[in-house]
Amino acid sequence: MPYIPFTDEQKVLANSVDLAEYLRVRGEKLERAGIEHKLIYYDSSGKHDSITIRGSKWFDHKNQTGGGAIKFMQEFYGMDFQTAVQELLGQRVTPLSNSPPKADKQEQKTREFKLPEANSNMHRVYAYLIKQRFIAPDIISYFAKQHTLYEDKEHHNAVFVGVDENGVPRQASKRSTNSYGNSFRITCQGSDTRYSFAHFGESKRLYVFEAPIDMMSFLTLYPKDWQKHSCIAMNGVYENAVLSALKNHTNLSKVILCVDNDEGGIEAVDRLRDILHKKGYPDVKRLAPKFKDWNEALKAKNGVEPLPAVSHKRKEEYLKEVSKLLYLKCRPDKQTSQIYAAFKNGQYKYLAEYALAASAFFIAGNSGENMFDKLKTKLKTEYKPYTDKGKKAHKQRNLQDCVQAVMRDLKQTARTREQSLNTAKLLYQLADSAVRMSVEETLSVPIQEQNRSEDIVPEPEPCMEFG
Repeated sequence: MPYIPFTDEQKVLANSVDLAEYLRVRGEKLERAGIEHKLIYYDSSGKHDSITIRGSKWFDHKNQTGGGAIKFMQEFYGMDFQTAVQELLGQRVTPLSNSPPKADKQEQKTREFKLPEANSNMHRVYAYLIKQRFIAPDIISYFAKQHTLYEDKEHHNAVFVGVDENGVPRQASKRSTNSYGNSFRITCQGSDTRYSFAHFGESKRLYVFEAPIDMMSFLTLYPKDWQKHSCIAMNGVYENAVLSALKNHTNLSKVILCVDNDEGGIEAVDRLRDILHKKGYPDVKRLAPKFKDWNEALKAKNGVEPLPAVSHKRKEEYLKEVSKLLYLKCRPDKQTSQIYAAFKNGQYKYLAEYALAASAFFIAGNSGENMFDKLKTKLKTEYKPYTDKGKKAHKQRNLQDCVQAVMRDLKQTARTREQSLNTAKLLYQLADSAVRMSVEETLSVPIQEQNRSEDIVPEPEPCMEFG
């Protein structure tokens, strides 16, 4: 990404974000532990709670490392400094810019939401959105008339407002209209994350975007009958506003995720789909822009060089590694020695092949080759990069745990069908963990071919009746 000259104030602001609140909004699981929170996450080895969080500070007791919010984004999500600061400045929770980590929680709870004072006109907002972002004037005017878009008086920022079921403003985010210098977006203090900039129509479709400008860009690109559908901007990749919208608008049953075509967006698709499925919304699709986001697509249409889409290197490498796995006929008398030798020698590809072939054997017996191919497909289908976090050393320990679990299980001399299936499950988990380690070994290799998921809607017109 291009270099952004963040000010010292912006860096301090980003690094002082309340991590517990931020992670909760992002969809991570937290448990209270006295005055601290424990981050609960899962990987192939199971549940982990070694990371404690207090205010903007965190500490990983397993790996003996910690720091502030920026370092957390770098360590846990693998972001570079630029992306981490941008992400923290753009998220929807109220940053603790003037408060230390030990800020009084009661004070935080009572912060009053108040919209920034409106300017007497919207000249700068119109100029910015039309000239710099190429948003259609009628789209801007529509939201302005709804009083969900206006220009603030003090700094002439664009203010995007989220209202509740009664039309009462509950959330607002500000976007700089500067054509030059630092540009920013930030959520107003006291905002209720259950609400966001949106439009609700009568159809069953809800189109979900990361940011208001992405949403308005899409409506500019595909304006036909757009008002009969619903659309919402999450101000990031957080599900609170989406879940609230679905709960409050019972006509909505089909969700189309129109998030950015980059690593964060790709991860968000899997994470949001899992959340929505769990909440009883099975009809979830992805509509990916050709470029990085919908405004970049709009720029391209207007002759401006757009930022390209960014593939998810980790996901693509995982799918590539699984595709390369070859069937090795399982020899029950050699299973333990083959698995142990491959692990000891760091031959992760062979380890995955031995484990997956053995898993197929315990499911289908001597006709395991067809099952092997089915398990390969299962690995590809079930892989979700948002669950594939942590450093290489951590994944190495997870792999070791998987190997030990398999070794203990293979000591059984007689098995019921249920026990055989459990053994197959452990071996499948081992294969997955081995592939993840193989990915860590080869991640630096440039990946040229971009994966296209089956659930991506290739064109908007058939599913949206737009344009």
